[in-house]
Amino acid sequence: MFRKVLVANRGEIALRVIRAVREMGLESVAVYSTADADALHVKFADQAVCIGPPPSRQSYLNIPQIISAAEITGADAIHPGYGFLSEDAEFAEVCQKCKLTWIGPPPEAMRLMGDKISARAAMQKAGVPILPGTGTITTEAELVEHAERIGLPVILKAAAGGGGRGMKIIHDRARLANDWATGKSEALAAFGNPDMYMERYCERPRHIEIQVAGDRHGNYAHRGERECSIQRRHQKVIEEAPSVALPEAVREELTAAAVRAISSIGYYNVGTLEFLLDRDGRFYFMEMNTRLQVEHPVTELVTGVDLVREQLRIAAGEPLSFLGNGTRKPRGHAIEMRINAEDPDSFAPWPGRITALHLPGGPGVRVDTHIYEGYRVPSNYDSMIAKVIVHDLDRASAIRRARRCLDELVIEGPRTNLPFLRRLMDSPEYRAADVDTGFVARFLAQSRS
Repeated sequence: MFRKVLVANRGEIALRVIRAVREMGLESVAVYSTADADALHVKFADQAVCIGPPPSRQSYLNIPQIISAAEITGADAIHPGYGFLSEDAEFAEVCQKCKLTWIGPPPEAMRLMGDKISARAAMQKAGVPILPGTGTITTEAELVEHAERIGLPVILKAAAGGGGRGMKIIHDRARLANDWATGKSEALAAFGNPDMYMERYCERPRHIEIQVAGDRHGNYAHRGERECSIQRRHQKVIEEAPSVALPEAVREELTAAAVRAISSIGYYNVGTLEFLLDRDGRFYFMEMNTRLQVEHPVTELVTGVDLVREQLRIAAGEPLSFLGNGTRKPRGHAIEMRINAEDPDSFAPWPGRITALHLPGGPGVRVDTHIYEGYRVPSNYDSMIAKVIVHDLDRASAIRRARRCLDELVIEGPRTNLPFLRRLMDSPEYRAADVDTGFVARFLAQSRS
């Protein structure tokens, strides 16, 4: 086992990893930008190193500075958290070349699954269902030919990224060329790669993801699914485990396909395969996240597995802790709500100092956050400031507990999305689980009309 772990991240995930590191009897190193000098992950780590000014490119994305911080503190392992460099295969390789244990998957698998076109090919080879689609589209003639073959509507996606950037849904053949050109420009700006590909567009799907894990001994397993259909502009808002939309037979097929997928590429450490579930109960591979997910706590609460500890153990060469019980049924129901410092109507980021704070509590309540009274939310990073996660016997009980927590949570200073979350959870469609990935957009349009 390594002795000292540098956490190459910030905010609540850095604090989450530092806690797991300490609980395993290891030492931790925090890195921070000057904007995060007063952050909790800096205060609670055993050591902390400033790696640059607020812009991410000069701090949290600055590989030489992070490696230097590891060297001067004597860290022998690096955990990337999520976001920033967590899915950067080059960073993983640099860590390994510098004799630092990379707490993540093999760089080859990261590179394979990070390119959406090569990922589709790998999944098709492994027998995992994919939507009809294409490779990289290079000419306008190809664009039109593929659209006619697949049939409208189609969706154009960036080969190098996700999160909706560069994505274009096309119902009208006349928009093909313009949307392709616009998508390429957006993809180049976001990912440095303009390559685009096309898939058949799945109307009103659910977004289901499977938590998977593998070790260096050739063991592969899953820890169930998460329902992630509550999204605004392709960004998740509320996540749940398990999904009430999956018949048991489909769940077994889906989880088996996910385990088959990671075994086919020799994947180790934790990861997530994301699928679209259509209205007929058919599922299709969408993408893989070769890292820990923001929503990992809901899986932890229904399975009892600490996924960050699992990452540390796997990276140290130990076998999976849950071999033989990978299909054990989840315990109860868990819901995670993302709390953002943003205007609840326009959703514009709203940084500023937190003047008052009261966190919810009670049985079955977990709050993952890095904020405190007096903390200043910086304008330089993602607006998420907390995750409120609840667990109860069933979905209806979990919703009531979640709704109580939203009323109990007080954050004064910056505006937050709390009013929006309250309205969303009060909607009959959400309570009845009658949702898909377009639900939030329809809900907002209806509430504004």
